[in-house]
Amino acid sequence: MTPSIFLNPAFLGLAMVVTFMTLIMTKRMSAIAALLLVPILFGLIAGAGAGLGPMMIKGVLQVAPTALMLAFAVLYFAIMMDAGLFDPLVRKVLATVGEDPVRIALGTAVLATVVSLDGDGTTTALIVITAMLPVYRKVGMNPLILATLLGSTNSLMNFVPWGGPSARAASAVHADLTQVFLPLLPAMIAGLAGVYGLAWLFGRSERRRLAGAAPGATIAAPPVVALDTPADKAAEALRRPRLFWLNLVLTVGLLLGMILSLAPLPVLMMGAFAVAVTINYPNLREQKARIAAHADNVVNVVVLIFSAGAFTGILNGTGMADAMATAALSVIPPNIGPFLAPITALASMPLTFVMSNDAYYFGVVPVIAQTAAHYGIAPEAIARASLIGQPVHALSPLLAPIYLACGLLGVDVADAQRFALKWAVLICLLVLGAALLTGAVPLVAG
Repeated sequence: MTPSIFLNPAFLGLAMVVTFMTLIMTKRMSAIAALLLVPILFGLIAGAGAGLGPMMIKGVLQVAPTALMLAFAVLYFAIMMDAGLFDPLVRKVLATVGEDPVRIALGTAVLATVVSLDGDGTTTALIVITAMLPVYRKVGMNPLILATLLGSTNSLMNFVPWGGPSARAASAVHADLTQVFLPLLPAMIAGLAGVYGLAWLFGRSERRRLAGAAPGATIAAPPVVALDTPADKAAEALRRPRLFWLNLVLTVGLLLGMILSLAPLPVLMMGAFAVAVTINYPNLREQKARIAAHADNVVNVVVLIFSAGAFTGILNGTGMADAMATAALSVIPPNIGPFLAPITALASMPLTFVMSNDAYYFGVVPVIAQTAAHYGIAPEAIARASLIGQPVHALSPLLAPIYLACGLLGVDVADAQRFALKWAVLICLLVLGAALLTGAVPLVAG
């Protein structure tokens, strides 16, 4: 190769993406640091020099609304969790399931759906497993069912605008988060319906199995974490049961406002948070304490989104993205190009299983979106398609929540993956089918 080839924008762009993905997948650098340092280095090599600053600022400004919305969404749902908005539902689910495997499995899916509203997989795993594992142990149900329903439900609920994957997908292609989420909502609901159907099938199967098991037989599991701890007592002091109905009306109103697009998402979230924190914790010291308690999550999310904006700002500003798309067009058969949206959806399953969300959404998806644009496929459609594989991604060995869940359940990660993978793929295909039927993911361009 001649030196000019190494300075070719397409080559530099590919090298930049590969370097970024390698650094974060081998854990040599954090995603935030890699998103900033790698594009600056390759931008300097490309000769952008003083132009890097304006490129980064432009990219950051494009993702600023998303970062703003996410910051207040994380705070809002954290406040609702602290205030105990979902506690009555949790108690109702636990009281309803009894010892019937069908009800227990369905209750697991319902509980995971509600708790996943805060967008945090780790929190969801802790709450759902702590609540449901004693029931599974008492009845003797297979804990792998709990793991499967938990992972599938949580991954689908992460389609919500404040969920990590949706925010990454929208930021990666510089699309409006509302335009990414709302068309995908029917497919998400179809996926959740599929998970509930799967829960029903699991419950029926376990009911038959346990009917033929020896009386009193149970599946061994580790002791459940004790609930009566100082931390739990402190959490109980934060509950606001007298404000339950007011918090419920506020949350339903917020969700309806988002669905109906009554105002920009950041405005809705900022207003809802201001009302929520004021009515639940009117004391200024309490308000500061609640914000400080969740500051880590907010900072991590916002800094990640801003860093991604800087990354894509340099990728686009230096012409690397256009050059890579042009190079990809030269090797993609013309008769396949118009089908890039469903191809992206299918490819998202294996790719997100072996890659982190950061590597996939910030390294791969922008190139696909840029290429698809030449065939008339909107970047929002590629962002939606890239989310389809999330149920499979939930089983990735690169994720911390799967190790947490399997540790609490006392099962091997490999066993959980073998048991759940085929069901995760089935849910992904169901979501893709619904997305194709509703037009959220176009089958063919134009």
